[in-house]
Amino acid sequence: MTTMRDVAAVAGVSQKTVSRVYNGDPHVLPETRERVLKVLEELRYTPNALATTFRAGRAPVIGIAVPDIVDPFFGAIARAVDEEAARHDMSTLVTSIGEDPEREAEIVNSLLTRSPSGLVLASVRPEQSYLGVWLDKLPVVFVDRAPTGVVADSFTDDDLGGARLATADLIGHGHRRIAFVGDRLSLPTTSRRLDGYRQALGAAGLAFDPDLVALGVSDRTSARAALERLRLVEGPPSALFSSNGRVTMFLWPAVKDLPLALCSFGDLPMADSLTPSLTVVDQDPARVGLLAARRVLDRLAYPSRRYKRKTVLEVKLVERQSCRLENW
Repeated sequence: MTTMRDVAAVAGVSQKTVSRVYNGDPHVLPETRERVLKVLEELRYTPNALATTFRAGRAPVIGIAVPDIVDPFFGAIARAVDEEAARHDMSTLVTSIGEDPEREAEIVNSLLTRSPSGLVLASVRPEQSYLGVWLDKLPVVFVDRAPTGVVADSFTDDDLGGARLATADLIGHGHRRIAFVGDRLSLPTTSRRLDGYRQALGAAGLAFDPDLVALGVSDRTSARAALERLRLVEGPPSALFSSNGRVTMFLWPAVKDLPLALCSFGDLPMADSLTPSLTVVDQDPARVGLLAARRVLDRLAYPSRRYKRKTVLEVKLVERQSCRLENW
């Protein structure tokens, strides 16, 4: 862990000066203050976060609540939060909230009664006003899905832009009948990715066909049913755009032996080793988790500092073989 002595050495000042800057002493030259603040930020100095949590009667623990800890995307976020917390002598408390929005408040409130110092949350509810009573007590950072009904920090991916990239890539390979396959439109990630899909179709001069939108995929059975329905559409699709990695995992057993192109928003373990290898929009969930953990720590260490509330991270298309398959 970075110490005040480390900061002083890099900034070329005494430890006492670092302490004065850190504690907001106004009797420090402006140029010295700026230099020390820059080094504090670069070295991620946060030891007072622990002192602050103990003074507030809270444990040196970061709570993590995600839909499914087994999901590779959310698992990677949780792992990154845990690793960053450990670097600052803090631990984590992880819970899965499932996909039922009615149960989220109960589960998250139960976690918060254990007095963690902060919370990283991937919500499944359309709004999160139930957290209002907690926001003046501890930092809450949303991941994957920005909050509604409360003001809090969030780190999300460019859902709109990524969906445009994926759909445009399929169009570039000659596909004109492209289906959108997803879970629930009540999730902002799904709705934004559907919007991006529609925008890419419009930019290419292709009409949006609601018959090519298949929602409600939550397991292998519903995935097979969605594919069967799409095959019966007049002018069936030659390609699929899957709205997230979980949906893709349910689709893959039924899709892999069909001459049907596929692109997934979200990478999967060993996606490059599948046959055919899977084209994906890569999100980098580990970076999302790292940034979320650092924001919690920064909020604890610098409670009065102003930060950008909403951060949208760039995504990139990783093109492999699955987008190049022939039409049905």
